[in-house]
Amino acid sequence: MVSHSNIKTKSVALPNVQQKRLYSTVLGQMVSLKIAASTIKSIDHVGSIDKYLLNQEDSRLSKRALTLKTRMLRKLRGQGFKRAKKKAE
Repeated sequence: MVSHSNIKTKSVALPNVQQKRLYSTVLGQMVSLKIAASTIKSIDHVGSIDKYLLNQEDSRLSKRALTLKTRMLRKLRGQGFKRAKKKAE
């Protein structure tokens, strides 16, 4: 930002992080996460926290989210679901 006197001010943009409780249908319980507002929009777009986490690459998830994803996969495998392999492009 530059004022009339041409004094430049440094500004830092931080992510809009929110504490959010979301219901996981796979786990059958509420899960509490600190997530960015943009991630909340992505979850709404996909439809649920379950679909969002299961479709994300592990490298993009936090430790907490990765733990939830692992719990979901174990529960789904226990119910007889198998994870679809991604097609090579």
